[in-house]
Amino acid sequence: MKKTLYLMRHGQTLFNQRKKVQGWCDSPLTELGVRQAETAGEYFKERNIIFDDAYSSTSERASDTLELVTDMPYTRLKGLKEWNFGTFEGESEDLNPPLPYNDFFVKYGGEDQKELQERVAATCQKIMEEDNKVVLAVSHGAACRNFMRYWEHTSAIVQQNKIGNCCILKFEYENKEFKLVEIINHDFSDLIGGITIVS
Repeated sequence: MKKTLYLMRHGQTLFNQRKKVQGWCDSPLTELGVRQAETAGEYFKERNIIFDDAYSSTSERASDTLELVTDMPYTRLKGLKEWNFGTFEGESEDLNPPLPYNDFFVKYGGEDQKELQERVAATCQKIMEEDNKVVLAVSHGAACRNFMRYWEHTSAIVQQNKIGNCCILKFEYENKEFKLVEIINHDFSDLIGGITIVS
């Protein structure tokens, strides 16, 4: 039976705004981040998309985003957390090495890229093996990107650009495989005046 996973990145945070590395460490949603999450919630409501279950990373920025999208009960899972960047956490993004990161962060107490991919893939697979058909999972930019990479061999579409705040990746799940079928990038340009959008 074909199931659907909506994998979504959290709204803009203070660290996003200040261009700081944010993996396992956390920072609150900005005013813009709150509006982005509300916009994502409207996307689902307007299309009458009803979730059988909802999950978020254990990071507050992800659970806060989910609570703005839907008021249904949900489960927090460590497997949906962002890449662990070790001692780079909270530092300026300028210090990041060139892509791909691969195992760069391991020597700084962080996570290997393959380890991240396998962690998120195993978590999403376990979620979809539960008795549900339509699922929302709120996670993080690098976690979402690496889940896409893990399953790129089954998908005809890809997003080369950075996964923006509250971007929604729609996957079909069937026969223990995920296939990316749609990328929903919201237009936040008309959000309340006086807020600066930071990608």
